Amino acid sequence: MRYAVYWDEIASEVRRCTWFYKGDKDNKYVPYSEGFSQVLEETYMLAVTLDEWKKKLESPNREIIILHNPKLMVHYQPVAGSDEWGSTPTEQGRPRTVKRGVENISVDIHCGEPLRIDHLVFVVHGIGPACDLRFRSIVQCVNDFRSVSLNLLQTHFRKAQENQQIGRVEFLPVNWHSPLHSTGVDVDLQRITLPSINRLRHFTNDTILDVFFYNSPTYCQTIVDTVTSEMNRIYTLFLQRNPDFKGGVSIAGHSLGSLILFDILTNQKDSLGDIDSEKDSLNIVMAQGDTLTLEEDLKKLQLSEFFSIFEKEKVDKEALVLCTDRDLQEMGIPLGPRKKILNYFRTRKNSEGITRSTLQSASQVSVKYPRLIYKPEIFFAFGSPIGMFLTVRGLKRIDPNYKFPTCKGFFNIYHPFDPVAYRIEPMVVPGVEFEPMLIPHHKGRKRMHLELREGLTRMSMDLKNNLLGSLRLAWKSFTRAPYPALQPSETAEETETEPESNSEKPSDVNIEESSVAVKEEVPPINVGMLNGGQRIDYVLQEKPIESFNEYLFALQSHLCYWESEDTVLLVLKEIYQTQGIFLDQPLQ
Repeated sequence: MRYAVYWDEIASEVRRCTWFYKGDKDNKYVPYSEGFSQVLEETYMLAVTLDEWKKKLESPNREIIILHNPKLMVHYQPVAGSDEWGSTPTEQGRPRTVKRGVENISVDIHCGEPLRIDHLVFVVHGIGPACDLRFRSIVQCVNDFRSVSLNLLQTHFRKAQENQQIGRVEFLPVNWHSPLHSTGVDVDLQRITLPSINRLRHFTNDTILDVFFYNSPTYCQTIVDTVTSEMNRIYTLFLQRNPDFKGGVSIAGHSLGSLILFDILTNQKDSLGDIDSEKDSLNIVMAQGDTLTLEEDLKKLQLSEFFSIFEKEKVDKEALVLCTDRDLQEMGIPLGPRKKILNYFRTRKNSEGITRSTLQSASQVSVKYPRLIYKPEIFFAFGSPIGMFLTVRGLKRIDPNYKFPTCKGFFNIYHPFDPVAYRIEPMVVPGVEFEPMLIPHHKGRKRMHLELREGLTRMSMDLKNNLLGSLRLAWKSFTRAPYPALQPSETAEETETEPESNSEKPSDVNIEESSVAVKEEVPPINVGMLNGGQRIDYVLQEKPIESFNEYLFALQSHLCYWESEDTVLLVLKEIYQTQGIFLDQPLQ
């Protein structure tokens, strides 16, 4: 029997296989039980030794197996009702093929994982008990993620493996749905649920309501307590079972799971400073963006002469924000400067980013966030609604200077058609429009249909530019005055005007060239310190079939990350870069 160590799962049987059967409609060979396989083996060896075939056996399920010769062995199923009166089952129906040994059977026998573990990643699921379109659990989906990572290590980190620089990354699932729904809330919901459209209502109660549970202070506390305690429990157990582990820890969340992790991370305390919880929270750290003094602000408004009045009244910037028009009037400040000062500081207060009170409300109200017993190195969010939830909570901007108290990195990874995913970078740099980082295909370059689309766009732009250039030249030649015999006095004028008309050409060319150069040399975008100065938003490349109808593949896009080689490779690349280990060939 095989038992799960890090998660709850029913024990599964490990069967040592020597004899198999397969029906016409079966897509794989099924092993017989070990006891009956032994009976088959003894019968087979006796037939081989004595060269006596056409041996007939009856299985424990009263099925008939006939060994005609070493290459022809068949399995008959009993017909229903044939043994009502105790009669012996006969060879009826289409027989199954019986096979001895695994030769020529395409069996995927797992050859084991590298023993050395370089890094540990906890993966938190989103809403509901099912994590993909096949209704599989978080355990099964993380198993896929782990398998994909092992394959990519062999193909993209071959040199590091050959030099024994790396082992593998361990991915472990964190389940919070089961503990939440074991609180008795399902029974309470069932009492008030209408009897009609029963399956749809059950699906809603079991899945979609998780979002509302997280927005409830009572159940939100249960969820964050479960996620934190479960990650701490698994981490402690992992260290007990792997005492030589020296690697780092990262965390990953899918959908609502990423929001849960974001809230937990923003409310962690930096153990180095043992600071007061208010200072530790996201709101205070993010209010450090305004570094100008009151005197400098007044100088900027060309109102430096009033600084002495504020200094005399002991009014600093924070106090000035609270002042009314009447307060400034009583200080002896004229109407015009009063209006300038009030407008400037109130606008600044609203646009400066996350202020002291704003971000406190960006986390859940009345929730005490437990502390993790380790510092995550990187936080990966897959198909994440973090941006949307922060906006709905009233947060307009993330200060560029903000970073998680205990986590250095943050990657927001999403599929372009994912209906649940939102960007983060526009909240850091709200005034600039720019594209997210395109995640390279794991085989290198862009997908062919994307390159073709870009090529056609580029070609149409070139044709348009050339056509406009040709039309411009044609219009100039058409509107240019003819050259009659000029008077000597007019010749001087012509020689003065001619260089101007001629100079239009190179100036046009220069403008076009400079515009191309500007397009090619895009200045780097400062997206703040949330990911250590690196880009935050990373978008996957859609598959060719998905680009035909993005609505059709929307739901699938939200659940695609578990088996996405591009996603897993980005995770591995970023994790191993922290250890100074890089891909064999950088992807473009």
